[in-house]
Amino acid sequence: MSASNPSFELTLHRLRQVRTTLLRLHKALLNSERLVYEQFHGRIQSNGEFFRLVVGHEWFDWLRPMSQLIVQMDDLLHTKEPITVDQVNGVLEQAQSLLQPDVDGTPSEKRYYRAIQRDPDIALMHAEISRLL
Repeated sequence: MSASNPSFELTLHRLRQVRTTLLRLHKALLNSERLVYEQFHGRIQSNGEFFRLVVGHEWFDWLRPMSQLIVQMDDLLHTKEPITVDQVNGVLEQAQSLLQPDVDGTPSEKRYYRAIQRDPDIALMHAEISRLL
């Protein structure tokens, strides 16, 4: 971590808040996508099967960049190496770029938009993380 300065500490605190909210949002999106997937493909029989689908099925492809971003945040927050405010801001900018719902956007933006429309909890979490970003 970097030497203590108020600006850096505030930015790091913001990263922690975004990470916590993103983790909750990611879980809600996985659960929501599971329900929709099951409507088309039938019930997922176990958590192990669900994990395999999340990791390998194209249905869940759009959520993988979010998973990777959470890992990147964790790495940054737990590194023993010095980090800079620019590194933290870079990850926050990635989050802001990733979390752009758009009815006419990329496939991921469209899927995110639809998830927000169908699930009020996801809509509230999106609003919360947008406020933080």
